[in-house]
Amino acid sequence: MQFDDDADLDTSEVQDVRGSRIPGGRATVGGGIAGLVALILGLLFGVGPEQLGLSDGGPATSPTASTAAQVEQSCRTGKDANTRDDCRTVAVVNSVQDFWRQEFQRRQGTYTPSRTVLFSDRIGTACGSATSAVGPFYCPGDRQVYLDLGFFDELRTKFGSSGGPFAQAYVVAHEYGHHVQDLMGTLNRSQDGRTGSDSNAVRVELQADCYAGVWAHHATTTPDESTGRPLITSLTQADIRDGLDAAAAVGDDRIQEKFQGRVTPESWTHGSAAQRQQWFTTGFRSGDMADCNTFR
Repeated sequence: MQFDDDADLDTSEVQDVRGSRIPGGRATVGGGIAGLVALILGLLFGVGPEQLGLSDGGPATSPTASTAAQVEQSCRTGKDANTRDDCRTVAVVNSVQDFWRQEFQRRQGTYTPSRTVLFSDRIGTACGSATSAVGPFYCPGDRQVYLDLGFFDELRTKFGSSGGPFAQAYVVAHEYGHHVQDLMGTLNRSQDGRTGSDSNAVRVELQADCYAGVWAHHATTTPDESTGRPLITSLTQADIRDGLDAAAAVGDDRIQEKFQGRVTPESWTHGSAAQRQQWFTTGFRSGDMADCNTFR
């Protein structure tokens, strides 16, 4: 995956609070086995830490500005995105939101942007206070995406993903798929408390995977607002394979087999590795969000 070296990045869409101290109550989610279990549970993208029972019980304080707000200082152009993980995240957020803004407009709708917050260790949100062990998540309460970049190392080392830039892009695009669901009123279908391979929780996750694929289909043709040219200039089949590999790595069956030694479909919240790959592929091949009706 390559970005246009000369494109300007919009860092206003990403808030960098890495290194900030977040006041609040005592955290109950830590490292080691407990943290790993929390990470697995936290992969229920779209559900904030409070609903997962991972909130520390303290006030949902807002992050303060970090003196190390690196993205604002260092992520200026597409060239930076081609060399730095944090700048790549900015560029992917820009590309994803450019696409959905234009797609909503094409459908006579209005897209409300969502900011991504980069944090480290611990963060306060409208969905509760969480540690980085929760993994990436979208909080409907403040309509923001929360991401500790260390998760991408976890995805490779603990979950067995091949990694790569587009694996990271898939995760970000999946989170914004939840934002699209929130705007369209479908995200709350996952809140009925049911689990299982045929549950709404799984259907919501698979639809977000499909929406990520829809964006990927258009990623190299969606014009950047600053240049009129696509921000992403190259997306190869190897990139797509990395994305599919990441989707499979966080399939319920893969995670359960790896961490509990057996597969229990009645407790699924995301869908199997094959389903996640299938729905990403559906969106990628057609590029039409109408094909992402996982509730049929």
